[in-house]
This record gives sequence, structure tokens and C-alpha cells, in this order.
Amino acid sequence: MVLALYTTIYTGVRAFLPDWYRSVQAQTDRDFQLWIGLDGIEPNEIEAVIGDRIKAVWVPSTPGNTPARIRQRSLAQIVEDCDAVVLVDSDDILHPTRVASARAALQTSELTACALRLVGQHGQDLATTLTLPERAVPDDILPRNNVFGFSNSAYRSALLQQCLPLPDGAVLIDWFLATKAWLKGAKLGFDPIVRMEYRQYEANMAPIRSPFDADRVARDTEKVRHHYSLLQASSMENVLPDRWQQVQQAAADVQLFYEQVVLQPSRLENYIGELNSLKPSVVWWWHVAQPALQRMWRDDYAGVRYEASHN
Repeated sequence: MVLALYTTIYTGVRAFLPDWYRSVQAQTDRDFQLWIGLDGIEPNEIEAVIGDRIKAVWVPSTPGNTPARIRQRSLAQIVEDCDAVVLVDSDDILHPTRVASARAALQTSELTACALRLVGQHGQDLATTLTLPERAVPDDILPRNNVFGFSNSAYRSALLQQCLPLPDGAVLIDWFLATKAWLKGAKLGFDPIVRMEYRQYEANMAPIRSPFDADRVARDTEKVRHHYSLLQASSMENVLPDRWQQVQQAAADVQLFYEQVVLQPSRLENYIGELNSLKPSVVWWWHVAQPALQRMWRDDYAGVRYEASHN
């Protein structure tokens, strides 16, 4: 199997590149091609930070780049040249067996991911692990949440090619691709062993640790609404009809949550209070339109009675 290891590097991750590169060099399986998508930074700048020459396939930055365009250009080349790709973020740290375990998992799965340990900006353990909820399988998570990030996933190229292209405006790119794979009935796998350190800091696209506040839920609801709108606008050839219906239902539910909760300050305050009292599942987007609290926004929600009971 010709295997690629792909990351995107941008100026905001400079401080983390030495740790990331050392972890790439420490892999027990070194039989891979390193691919690096460039976002407003040049190879010589990266090598200066790392202090070493890097043997990689560089995918250059171009004017008008968006995060989606950079990844689309890179992944479109990878699926032509390689049999599979392991995805990693350049601000995170690979455990030594990350590549070897992904290669093994791809023998039986078309899309696979591993558990992540959350660490702080300086690498301190945050005592939190992103993994599947107890007794869950990957197919249970999509389309409402996600465990297939660009830090912890690996795709067979044949599947990934079916999920491309990425819409130019896509922001939650990892979730978009994983949902497309799930809609096509791809065989999904998940390794519960932690094989990545997932760095949490202010610039993270998707912080996943509780407690959540109203601003975070409002901002993330906008991202999730946009995610579903892109899915609904994309080509849905060769997808499973029952799964497509689940996407439509999830999109409608998030829209109703936005109208009935996010746009209503008192209801949003009540939602935040109850959300933070729940035992969290550490998966991406768990905090948006949390099903355990759906009485707050469904059509049969008696808003006046609920608000009165909380005054």
C-alpha cells in the first residue's frame, strides 16, 4: 500500500512545528510519503523553524486560497498518487504507532480514526480523551456529531475520491468528508487506543471541552448550520436514502434549535445551564442542539411553561 501522511501548515502553527515534526520522524512505520499543503507560508520558513530539511511533496499556496481549496488541491493529488492517506494536524503530536496502526486499520476499513488525548497549548495533559461513547460504533455518531477529524483519520483513496470535491466555502471539512463517506455506506472503523495528542488553544476551530458558554454555542451553531447547508447543496449520487433522510432531519433540528434557543437569550441561558450539567460525550459538535435537551426547541415545546418553571 502506497501511503501518504498529509498535513496543512499555516503561520499560526509555527510554535508547534518542532514537536509535530519530531513525532513524524519517530514513527515506527516510516514507509510513507509526507505531503504538506501550504497556507500562506513557504517551505524554507517551515524548515527554518524546524531546523532541518524536510523531504516532502509540497502543495504550494495560491492567491485566493481558502482552507477548503488548499485541502481539495492536496487531496485530489494524493488520491491519484497513493492508495491511502493518514491525516494529521501540524499543531498536534503523533504517537509513534500512529501510522502503523492506521495502515493496519485500513486493511479492513475504508475510513478509520483513533482516539485523541487533549493537551493544552504547552502540551500539558488535560485529562480528557476524544473517543466513541460507551457501546457506540462509528456509524452511530454521524451525521449529528463527528469523531473523524483531520488530526486522527485515515482514508482509502478510492473512498476519498468519491467524497471530493470540497465546496470552496467549507469550514468543517473533516465532518463534511466523513459524512459523505457515511452517506455512501463506507466501512468505518475506530481505534480506541490514543494515538494522537490533540492540542487545545484559543485558535482551535472546534474546542470540545466543557463547560460551554452562550457565545461558543451560538458561534458553533452557525458553523453547524453552514455545514448542513453545504451537504444539502452537494451532489448526493450513490448515497443511502435512509441516511440522507437523517441528514435532512438533523439539519432541520439544528435550524429549529437556532430559531427557538440561540435567538432567544433566556432560553439559550437555560440551555447552557442544563448542557453543562450533563455528562458530556467528548465528540465534536456534541454541544449544538444536544438531543437530551430537545424539549427546549421541538415543535411541541411549551416555551412559556418552561420559562415560567425556571423563573
